[in-house]
Amino acid sequence: MTLSDEARKGNVVAARQYAEVAEQVRRWTGETGEGGDFFAGLIERVNAPELADAAKAASRAFASFGMFLSDELEPQGRDKEGVGREHYALASRYFLGAEVDLDETYARGWIELQRLSDLMAETADKILPGSTVDGAVAHLEADSTRVIKGRETFRDWMQDLADRTIAEMADVHFDIPEPIRRIECKLAPTNDGGIYYTGPSEDFTRPGRMWWSVPDGIEDFHPRREVTTVFHEGVPGHHLQVAQTAYRKESLNRWQRLMCWCSGHGEGWALYAERLMDELGHLADPADKLGMLDGQSLRAARVIVDIGMHLELEIPADNTLGADGTAFHPGETWTPELGLEFMRLHCRMDDEVLQFEVKRYLGLPGQAPSYKVGERIWLESRAEVQQRRGDAFDLKAFHRAALDLGSLGLDPLKAALARL
Repeated sequence: MTLSDEARKGNVVAARQYAEVAEQVRRWTGETGEGGDFFAGLIERVNAPELADAAKAASRAFASFGMFLSDELEPQGRDKEGVGREHYALASRYFLGAEVDLDETYARGWIELQRLSDLMAETADKILPGSTVDGAVAHLEADSTRVIKGRETFRDWMQDLADRTIAEMADVHFDIPEPIRRIECKLAPTNDGGIYYTGPSEDFTRPGRMWWSVPDGIEDFHPRREVTTVFHEGVPGHHLQVAQTAYRKESLNRWQRLMCWCSGHGEGWALYAERLMDELGHLADPADKLGMLDGQSLRAARVIVDIGMHLELEIPADNTLGADGTAFHPGETWTPELGLEFMRLHCRMDDEVLQFEVKRYLGLPGQAPSYKVGERIWLESRAEVQQRRGDAFDLKAFHRAALDLGSLGLDPLKAALARL
């Protein structure tokens, strides 16, 4: 009733967002796609046949909600998908825990993406001298020794890399308490696309988990793309960050340890962690380095596309980030179609994943830039502490003190790190 009441007042989202969520519901209830009924599968995985009737009821209720979205709300939805500057500014502050100049952030996105594009070209030349980035990627993907066949085999590869990384990082680059030295890599029970992390239980009997929601039809995996993803979701990324926060009972209350989350802080740290692993020499293989840079390009392109689409900004006339170094639609106004085209140019990922990405940006304004904005704050703050401390600067001690703060907005984080 709340959604219906608000819709009658004109408080609606774009019609396509209602349609996309309704389609997602149909996939979760097994009406479409290959994933089957999520609720039935859930009780099978936990071996709880006594919950079969409850699972059927949940699936029916979920399906009914999907029909409500399609039949009642979608016809009332807006045609325009961008939310506008006022709404976007509020959403941005929510996800960042800071207020930023949106136009400056948009401009920074173009500069950062150009920097990454140049680095990718240099790295591609190391993989296949004289080649373009696309040529180097094609060369790598044609190498059968660099392909993992099958979802379960890929999951096992993730688990092995995550375990080895924890062993190599613990007591060397990070203080990692014993309960945190366990992580599980899992295939998600959905097939919507995306990778995510869930934290451990308070007593650590359930470990932190890295989940991969594999879209329908994808069975071949390229580790060069995902080495950095394991660092992002595992150690030193989300797993170290979230689990260490959960562990600090002596200094953080339960809300701070188990519930508080700021996207700019959390995703910024995970992106910072990827670059840190490159600094520490864990991306020595140019193929893995190219994968990291491609992931970083995704996050930089997100800044441009997310702000550009929602604020309907003009594409700079002097940009050189179109195909073959030409300008990308100079002077035109951003649309979702141009957003997807731009992502395809700068992110070498399966097209189903990129389509999911752009839909997500349109439905969650302000969240996508939080990765790059947060990473910048982490890097700037570390540099300031390092400059202030001089020869006494200790990177391991900095990370311990910073993570012991728990999740904060980026403005409070900057203030706290300025006291180190």
